[in-house]
Amino acid sequence: MMDARQTPPAATDIVDLRSDTVTLPTEAMYEAMRSAPLGDDSRDGDPTVRALEARAASLTGKAAALFVPSGTMGNLLAMLAHGERGGEVFADGGAHLFNSEIGSMVTVAGLVPRSVPSRRGAMDEAALEQAIRATLGAGRPRPALIWMETSHNGAGGTVLPLAHMACIHAIGRDNGIAVHVDGARLFNAAVALGVSAREIAAHADSLMFCVSKGLSAPVGSLLVGDDAFIARARAFRRIVGGNMRQAGVIAAAGLVALDTMIERLREDHDAAQHLAHGLAWLDPALAEPDHVQTNILRIDVANSTHDAAGWASALKASGILVQASGAGQLRLVTHRHIDRATVERTLAAFSAVAPAA
Repeated sequence: MMDARQTPPAATDIVDLRSDTVTLPTEAMYEAMRSAPLGDDSRDGDPTVRALEARAASLTGKAAALFVPSGTMGNLLAMLAHGERGGEVFADGGAHLFNSEIGSMVTVAGLVPRSVPSRRGAMDEAALEQAIRATLGAGRPRPALIWMETSHNGAGGTVLPLAHMACIHAIGRDNGIAVHVDGARLFNAAVALGVSAREIAAHADSLMFCVSKGLSAPVGSLLVGDDAFIARARAFRRIVGGNMRQAGVIAAAGLVALDTMIERLREDHDAAQHLAHGLAWLDPALAEPDHVQTNILRIDVANSTHDAAGWASALKASGILVQASGAGQLRLVTHRHIDRATVERTLAAFSAVAPAA
């Protein structure tokens, strides 16, 4: 493996594949931010925030929307607005909720995680029904929420089929349990399926999506649902410190993102496919191109000599930043700043590292 102690590349030479959150705003976003009409969002309302919320509601077919600083906050507000303390949240065990947001779920919302057997992010429908019956029959607090995630981070950017989502939503309705979708990368899922965001959101009572990932806005997420739900979520936003003042400065970039950046996500998916095929050619154990549906690759290095941290360190020495996920896996995320040249450079770096790994 190459020496990670060698002179590091200049910052301008870095290929950053750790996340699509590293995307920078476009010039159109900067211009919109400079000229956005502003107001106090927590008092009389910020006109640009209100415009973004209306756009988000329209795109997802929901009655109302709420602008929040982060996807984690949006998901937390969904839990607070839907559930009662002590209730259970049913989700697959690999959900971002259980792996990265469980602290706020348990300590702030007071809810209990209930893992459901799943395959590549999709809960087993029969197992979900059985888990709900067990909760209802045991005299525990009423189930609080059923949770889906699409695209699914932990499952390598996989997308839930609409038929599966419809079935899960029906289980929720039949049992009087709200269904929430963590759609941080909602538009990646929509582009991959060839459908509108509205068609995905139809299978949920509430949904959160980010404008700060592949859509390239600098900050912000939207929570959508019916009027009563958003009214409750807005009240909880104040409680958790999420109220903002002249937030139109950042909301303006979100409007540009929704108007101009959705269709170009196909380019990120193509880049991920190119990476996956190149890595599989280098070593079939590294990647399964057939499993890559959007812009996230999960690279298996468990059978190599070095662990994921060692791979990440060696790749960094060549100016390639990737995320080590546990001891045996790397995560690579393509985005607007990853073009064909940077893909080829990344493959070359993996090729140099692999023989020693």
